[in-house]
Amino acid sequence: MKRSKAWRAANANLEPLKEYGLLEALQFVKDNARAKFDETVEVAVRLGVDPRKSDQVVRGSVVLPGGLGKTVRVLVFAQGEKAAEAKAAGADFVGANDMVEKISGGWTDFDSVIATPDMMGVVGKLGKILGPRGLMPNPKVGTVTNDLTKALEETRAGKVEFRTEKAGIIHAPVGKVSFDTDKLYANVKALVDALMKLKPSAAKGVYLKGISVSSTMGQGVKINIAELR
Repeated sequence: MKRSKAWRAANANLEPLKEYGLLEALQFVKDNARAKFDETVEVAVRLGVDPRKSDQVVRGSVVLPGGLGKTVRVLVFAQGEKAAEAKAAGADFVGANDMVEKISGGWTDFDSVIATPDMMGVVGKLGKILGPRGLMPNPKVGTVTNDLTKALEETRAGKVEFRTEKAGIIHAPVGKVSFDTDKLYANVKALVDALMKLKPSAAKGVYLKGISVSSTMGQGVKINIAELR
């Protein structure tokens, strides 16, 4: 793969076999972000699980203490009093069948979807649209709930949902390169702590196998797991 001159320059000082301390790695990512926009800092975690087995799928969410540094547009599926609660709590879009029709017609100008339990029969019609985008509400991550006020507060505060992909890897954003290193550190730690709490009982051997951090346009920097613990 041909890399750009900017990419090569940004990663010229990276030691590919070295495992960096988390603070050092985050500082490297910040110092070497060369894009003309505020790049997202992302974490990739390799877990010792087999996601092909249902009892080893790791899925959940965490509210990052430092937030994500972006405005989140939230769609809520609710009716009656719950719709009024969602609007009062600051939802960007609220509706039911009208939203199903709008989304079925191609509208996707939202970043997160929350639904009350009684609306899941309606939301289920959008499975083929919301599912591939990772937007389908799910009680395991707190997006199917009657406590809409809390769900909206968490989403706007920097709530991140995650799920194991192939090979047991989880990808998640943890902020922007413009963030202070300490804020990024706290966000990564919160994510790792959440993952550790969700370790499946069926997972044997080493659970936390590898962690790396990168910016949107940057190369992954390996983290020393022992130091992180």
